[in-house]
Amino acid sequence: MPQYKYTADAASKISKHGIDLVIYHQPTASAEVVHVSVKEGHFEEFYNTKSTFIYYIVEGHGVFVLNDEHIEATATDLIVAPPDTHIHYFGTMEMVLTTTPAFDPADEHHVRFVDKSENPFAKAKSADASSTKA
Repeated sequence: MPQYKYTADAASKISKHGIDLVIYHQPTASAEVVHVSVKEGHFEEFYNTKSTFIYYIVEGHGVFVLNDEHIEATATDLIVAPPDTHIHYFGTMEMVLTTTPAFDPADEHHVRFVDKSENPFAKAKSADASSTKA
């Protein structure tokens, strides 16, 4: 009998580069689904040579940096990054990420680690804090 339900309890949980991932290991090569929680940003720029990364923003807001283009994202937006797109992002968001075809670590390539000082939201917070002290 096929398995129809996959739970977070049975999923793999990974934290890396500022994000928390819950990876549901459904047995299909065509796609993979991951829950992504981010509090400040994904501080690694990377690209994947085979998979399209489709992010559905469940709640929160942020800025995706795709091939150096800044794209604002809020709840209910869908961000689509085709293969070979350089990806990193900032913000506080809960997202559902679908990769198609399914993620294969051999296809992912590190570009650089992103410094937290690049986070536009951190700059805004520090400006707000400075103005309240004056």
